[in-house]
Amino acid sequence: MIIKKAEFVISNTDPEKCPLSEKPEFAFVGRSNVGKSSLINMLTGFGDLAKVSTAPGKTRLINHFNINDEWFLVDLPGYGYAKVGRTSRAQWLAFIRKYLSTRENLYCVFALIDSRHEPQANDLDFMNFMGENGIPFAMVFTKADKLSRKQLDKNLNHYKDEMLKTWEQLPPLFVTSSGTKLGRDEVLGFIENIVKKSK
Repeated sequence: MIIKKAEFVISNTDPEKCPLSEKPEFAFVGRSNVGKSSLINMLTGFGDLAKVSTAPGKTRLINHFNINDEWFLVDLPGYGYAKVGRTSRAQWLAFIRKYLSTRENLYCVFALIDSRHEPQANDLDFMNFMGENGIPFAMVFTKADKLSRKQLDKNLNHYKDEMLKTWEQLPPLFVTSSGTKLGRDEVLGFIENIVKKSK
């Protein structure tokens, strides 16, 4: 997929105010500081599309981006640690879940996971929520360049083993690096196939 156009459309905290469109949507979500903004910028090729910050919890709204006039990329707030109060985090999680549960043209959620860490409870809980509610999603492991191949394989296998304790079958899985563009073609190819089938 060649991305020729990537433009900001709207930000809000109310899923009912999201753009009215029949275009497929693909949402990106993960724990704070998982590298979401960097991944979005790497995938689109527009370096400043999503705001990158060293401070976790920068994204606080549902952000819609129009890609090639064919589909929407949706940047969702991170969950987990952020330099905000527990009440604010709970509010973010509530409207994220409302968006995920009610958005009819949401074709896939990319659940971002930091490949450097052991399986985290909030990641597993969030994916279980999507599974229980029939929300299609894929696992995207980020920051793969920060590990040796041996350590990366070990961490991925650990995660797979943990998932298979409660899942009969794993969702689609991608390994990425914003620095080396690892996984870019695979993720965009996955999106492209879905967009073509939706027409």
